[in-house]
Amino acid sequence: MSSTFPVSGLTSSLRVAPGAIDLDSIDTDAAPGFDGDKASGTEAVLTMGPELADLQERLFADGKAGGKRNILLVLQGMDTSGKGGTLRSTVGLVDPQGVRITSFKAPTDEERAHDFLWRITRALPPVGVIGVFDRSHYEDVLIARVRQLAEPAEIERRYDAINAWEADLAARGTTIIKCMLHISAAEQKRRLLARLDDPTKHWKFNPGDIDERALWPAYQEAYAIAIERTNTEVAPWHVIPADKKWYRNLAVGTLLHDALSSFELDWPQADFDIEEQKKRLADEKPL
Repeated sequence: MSSTFPVSGLTSSLRVAPGAIDLDSIDTDAAPGFDGDKASGTEAVLTMGPELADLQERLFADGKAGGKRNILLVLQGMDTSGKGGTLRSTVGLVDPQGVRITSFKAPTDEERAHDFLWRITRALPPVGVIGVFDRSHYEDVLIARVRQLAEPAEIERRYDAINAWEADLAARGTTIIKCMLHISAAEQKRRLLARLDDPTKHWKFNPGDIDERALWPAYQEAYAIAIERTNTEVAPWHVIPADKKWYRNLAVGTLLHDALSSFELDWPQADFDIEEQKKRLADEKPL
């Protein structure tokens, strides 16, 4: 079986259009922009590996040579939507020294003493690096909204603060890729049961996840509002059907590939005389 990469048109099929979004109308088990099956999709992910690694190395080299670009990949989704699996299958294809992964948990007392974007800003990737947020600043308008952890007026302020903050990042050279891994309630239930049936996965299970399922409609509403309010030209949202793990991986990998390709980076020019350095080595006395 053969497949080609990149997958033309997949990125545009995932990008959210401006305006209100109805998550219920988006099929979580679909594979928009890709006509192949699981086998060809899985192969496509592996096929992209060498080119993705080459593009990431060019970005890293550009950063070392004074470039200003980097990437921020934001992964959001309900529990079991596959943020960790996505990281292993896509970001895991590139050199880890060029990647910075941050998994945000409940804020500490120190973090609560600052504005919600304070701890997020501290975790931003340096130039030349792919930064990945496993959960992110969007928790502060998702959980905070559903669990009423902040006043409605504060939630509204945060949408605007996020837009301004992301616009500033983009202006300074950060390409922001925002992904909602869109899983169905039925698929989440199946994955939670699978964890309970597998002793090697019990460490992943949190009884609180079942409690959160009772709030599923509220979370879907919170996601829809957050996406609508923060879906900007410089930091657009992508809703990725996540019931099919192989498609989820292919989609995120393609988004990364397309972003890196758009930079059209060449290898940095040497700032020394190459022939002179060759001669120095040739003339070197035996060690």
